[in-house]
Amino acid sequence: MKKVLVLPKGSGRSYDMGKMQAVFKADEDETSQRYSVSEWWLEPGCNGPGAHSHEENDELFYVLEGTVSLLAADEWLDATAGTFIRIPAGVTHDFRNTSGHRAGLLNVFIPGGFERHMPAIVDWFAQNG
Repeated sequence: MKKVLVLPKGSGRSYDMGKMQAVFKADEDETSQRYSVSEWWLEPGCNGPGAHSHEENDELFYVLEGTVSLLAADEWLDATAGTFIRIPAGVTHDFRNTSGHRAGLLNVFIPGGFERHMPAIVDWFAQNG
């Protein structure tokens, strides 16, 4: 039986990385590994995860709040609330908050499974952040 998933504002599986927080709303368990959905919140001056790419995964970003600087291939874009960005598989990307206000992104990762890496990512930020 297909199950409807409803999460109130602020709920989900949260991962704290200092000035950055990820909140997973739906991941491989809920989506049969088809996609994962998460919010990424960045405090002012947060540099984000660092430039990287995913060889087999597309990513969709939607700016929820504030202004996010987003690297897409070799270009940094300033994206304000309401901006949508699609990053195809294999394209280098990054995001950061250079503003003086909190910023948030909604992320869809296709196919799912990224959340499996979150405990190791949290540990890395704890040691290097």
